[in-house]
Amino acid sequence: MRSFYYDLSGFHEWIGAEKLISKKEEKISALAAQVLALARDSIMVNLRFLNMALSRLTLTEQRESGFLAVNGTQIFYDPVVVLKMYKQEPNRIFRIYLHMLFHCIFSHSFQYDKMEQENWDLAADIAVENAILEMDIYQGNLKQDEEARAKLRVLKEDAGALTAERVYRYFKNNPLTENAKAEYRAFFKRDEHLFWKPAEELAISEQDWKKISERVKADLKSFSKARGNAESIEKNLNEATRERYDYAGILRRFTVMGEEMKLSEDEFDYVYYTYGLSTYGNRPLIEPLEYRDVKRVKEFVIAIDTSASCRGEIVRAFIQKTYSILKNEESFFRKMNVHIIQCDSEVQSDVKITSDEEFDEFMKNGKLKGFGSTDFRPVFDYVEKLRQEGEFENLKGLIYFTDGYGVYPERMPDYEVIFAFLQEDDKAPLVPPWAVKTVLSEEELER
Repeated sequence: MRSFYYDLSGFHEWIGAEKLISKKEEKISALAAQVLALARDSIMVNLRFLNMALSRLTLTEQRESGFLAVNGTQIFYDPVVVLKMYKQEPNRIFRIYLHMLFHCIFSHSFQYDKMEQENWDLAADIAVENAILEMDIYQGNLKQDEEARAKLRVLKEDAGALTAERVYRYFKNNPLTENAKAEYRAFFKRDEHLFWKPAEELAISEQDWKKISERVKADLKSFSKARGNAESIEKNLNEATRERYDYAGILRRFTVMGEEMKLSEDEFDYVYYTYGLSTYGNRPLIEPLEYRDVKRVKEFVIAIDTSASCRGEIVRAFIQKTYSILKNEESFFRKMNVHIIQCDSEVQSDVKITSDEEFDEFMKNGKLKGFGSTDFRPVFDYVEKLRQEGEFENLKGLIYFTDGYGVYPERMPDYEVIFAFLQEDDKAPLVPPWAVKTVLSEEELER
């Protein structure tokens, strides 16, 4: 019987090398997990107002990905990248952990599919880094922070408060060069945002994070009193927690029932119709109804606060947005009666719109008038006068675009009233309980 001999020395060497690689990877994974756990614990100890938000994020290793990223429930990390960052500058891991956490509590991912993504990426990173630098936490300080603060000071002079929304708007109105974008990324980018899109696939709940952000906002007060400046965090949280309104849905309050000469498919019975044709010699047994009841906007008022705080381009965007929503086929009757009233402390002008052509003419050549102090009452008095004169047959509602700083009427009118604001302002007088409040952003007006 023959005997066979196989040389297994190469195989044994390969197995040994695999074991060494496996042990090395295990060690890298363990060290990276320790580094991240240390950063997490440091945030818990030094920034206790973030503990509830911090508890929502778990760590998920993703080898050879080359990045760190967050999706609202998980932080994905490449262990090799974590250790390289820690070796270069130990505070970088604390900083990037905090950076990703702030993205979550500021709800940056929920706006991603509504924005120009490159500008939103930059704006969100800048807003987060500005908030962190403002707190001046020792554990998160980096070598380039002073240069970063200098860039933020310049940007703040031009853009105003450095929330992601404001910075995004500034970049959109003042496009950046490729070199400028690269420079901003070098100073403020910490993580990748690839798990932010598309919004419907995000592994997070917007309402859950909104509740967490409200809690952070409440806990922040004690921190800011005891430890330092948190003004930017508060402004970003105000953006994250402000109520989002369905403006088109609110405008449906202006619809009224009316009769229109149009085939009513819902009330037409084809069985009787075809039976008549076959039985009585091409004579239908039943004719289709030539009208149907539909909800259409017939009459309403757009009131514009033309005090000094309401800028012309924003006012025009609001008028265009409102009219565009209401003028679609299922909104207007063929005959319309829309009054665009401008008022500061008194009524400055009233333009009546009965067709698309008249509206286009107003948008093209109409001028804003006023720019004094604000009083809402003259508009309501004026509208009541028009009603008494028979100008309105069935006025359904009035929508008032304003900054909110004015004198409200004491008495409730017998039609719907909506006060629309460009931004939330806790210092403005409270809207009367009989009126509907809605808050719009410049981005919403532009869409």
